[in-house]
Amino acid sequence: MLAELLAASHLMPVELLPVKASEFARAAGFHQVAIYLADVQRSVLCLLTGDEEPADQPYEAVVPVEGTVAGRAYQYSDVLPAVPGAGGGLFEWWVPLLDGTERIGLLRVGAERDGPDVRGDLEALAGLIALILVSKRGTSDALAKLVRVEPMSVAAEMQWNLLPPRTYADGRVAISASLEPAYQISGDVFEYAVDGPLIHLSIFDAMGHDTAAGLCGTLALGACRNARREGADLVGRAEAIEAALIEQYDRRRYVTGILATLDTRTGLLRWVNRGHHPPIVIRDNRWTTNLACPPGHPMGTDLGLPSTECREQLQPGDRIVLYTDGITEARRPGGPEFGLERFTDFLIRHHADGLPVPETLRRLVHAVLDYHDGHLQDDATVLLCEWIGPELEPAHTAADLTGLSSQGPDTPAGTGS
Repeated sequence: MLAELLAASHLMPVELLPVKASEFARAAGFHQVAIYLADVQRSVLCLLTGDEEPADQPYEAVVPVEGTVAGRAYQYSDVLPAVPGAGGGLFEWWVPLLDGTERIGLLRVGAERDGPDVRGDLEALAGLIALILVSKRGTSDALAKLVRVEPMSVAAEMQWNLLPPRTYADGRVAISASLEPAYQISGDVFEYAVDGPLIHLSIFDAMGHDTAAGLCGTLALGACRNARREGADLVGRAEAIEAALIEQYDRRRYVTGILATLDTRTGLLRWVNRGHHPPIVIRDNRWTTNLACPPGHPMGTDLGLPSTECREQLQPGDRIVLYTDGITEARRPGGPEFGLERFTDFLIRHHADGLPVPETLRRLVHAVLDYHDGHLQDDATVLLCEWIGPELEPAHTAADLTGLSSQGPDTPAGTGS
């Protein structure tokens, strides 16, 4: 099954993937394979169809994440029966599609039998299909259109094609991010990158809420990446961003931000604050404090304030939270702000409930949207990084690591589900 599908995938247009996956899956005793991808906002799962799909397609084209078995499989990265108690010698399963630890969707697969070996084969099939999808989505308008349920702005088009995946994990860190309004984002961007033992984290908030803000945020992120890859330290990266913004906008536009580096060998966090909200550290499932650091001026203003590199020693299990003001300042007309306390309480409460971090953040941004009656006036972005410990080799599977932060570093793998 896997060898034939892999060999065929190199010259396969993505529209043929569902029918070819079903064809090759028969070698392992599986029936029709249906591929569902999560939309940009992670609210629904959309069926991937192709030119050779049967006219009597038995599956729904769109499945909600909330209140469905498929949604639960997606939220918790679990293999779940699609038709509980169906019997009759035919089993159907929802199987998570994971790119590393990023949840990209689900498979729905029919099988003639049940058992641990069957589920292992299902997960292997899902892993290969996920890799094929990721290899093709950068050049596929079909996939890009499939995961949109409403029109996307030009600024959002730029941002989503620039940002890293929203989830990453290895044996040392678990990282997750969310950004709303998903189809209308403009000036917010987040960034993380792995450099040997170092994890680089950044969040930027550009002035304004239009396409110009998107261009400004894109320039800031590009300048940051370039300076970092040329060997600049944290202060040097901030100065490189400022220089690029001044050259392009002559002090008419600015970007606030946090630039940070975590040394996974020691847990030492270093960061620079350029006119932004300070980072938060959550320790032992309680809010400890904002990390104090003298802020420099927003990048692009050239106000002459010094940039200070600050340091904090983390403990294994600590979670660093970077965010923009759209998270805390969301409000209903005439009502109070969502607020920093409500924000941190939400993260802590859902962590205690055993939810994987990506799912916690998905629910957080939906809570922020609901608090603002579904219409944000500003981008709302949060980037969360947990330092698990110094070990490079993960003691967990990808599915375990997706929910590792909900289990804690000492909890046996798999119990988070």
